[in-house]
Amino acid sequence: MSLVHHRYATVQGHRLFYREAGPADAPVVLLLHGFPTSSFMFRELIPRLAGRYRVVAPDHLGFGLSDAPSVREFGYTFDALADLTQGLLAELGVSRFAVYVQDYGAPVGWRLALRDPGAVTAIVTQNGNGYEEGFVEEFWRPVRAHWRERTAETEAEVRGALTLDAIRWQYLHGVPDETLVSPDTWHHDHALVSRPGNNEVQVALFGDYATNPPLYPRLHEYLRDSRVPVLAVWGRHDEIFGPAGAEAFARDADDAEIHLLDGGHFLLETAVDEVAGLMRDFLDRRLGVPAGAARQGASATG
Repeated sequence: MSLVHHRYATVQGHRLFYREAGPADAPVVLLLHGFPTSSFMFRELIPRLAGRYRVVAPDHLGFGLSDAPSVREFGYTFDALADLTQGLLAELGVSRFAVYVQDYGAPVGWRLALRDPGAVTAIVTQNGNGYEEGFVEEFWRPVRAHWRERTAETEAEVRGALTLDAIRWQYLHGVPDETLVSPDTWHHDHALVSRPGNNEVQVALFGDYATNPPLYPRLHEYLRDSRVPVLAVWGRHDEIFGPAGAEAFARDADDAEIHLLDGGHFLLETAVDEVAGLMRDFLDRRLGVPAGAARQGASATG
């Protein structure tokens, strides 16, 4: 099994943490995490892809082990997170990549694709929304209220998502067997979003999520025009982004491959082998990587 390297890079004056594995000359797969986690969510997936791909999984600024400047020091928007990701890729010499997006990773990934359509070789979306149909109303109602009016009351509703119980719910809802999910996950995420001042960071990003649905028409046009290969692999019981969000990609993506699996929002916690198998098959076929091309023992440089 390939070694996983744990590295830091300074981009625009900020120290970003990232995990990297696989041969340095292999096709790149960029893994973009969601809220409230980090590249930690990919800890089991990375070794399963790295035999034949160079895998890069950064922590967004304000998450995981990356720097977390206060909202007074940095303007947290999804445009800004995309800027930093773009800068990291340039630092690593990556100009073309397949992208895996989940939750918050989706608006970052869509921005990268819209800025440079030729850079993205394939898209894997795992409960990473790109259509209005995917929003589960019960979860998003208080967030939409915060978009419409920024008040102490709407902010308090949003801050509820930062509690240990709320993060635990994200990991366990829709899971067929809760004993398969390690409590380390929600305790790890809660500890990092509970750093001093980070609650304001998260509230800022909840507010800025309002900028994402208006981008969807451009995303759909990009999918139609570019004919970029799309794999939607989705936890069908997700109560944040429902399965309609996966099925909608078939409208615009040419020959989209859609798989609804028995799981929830953080599908990798219970179905990593199934997801990895679908990804390897998809990427090998769509990127033209021979099935026997695994280079065991090779490690990335950077």
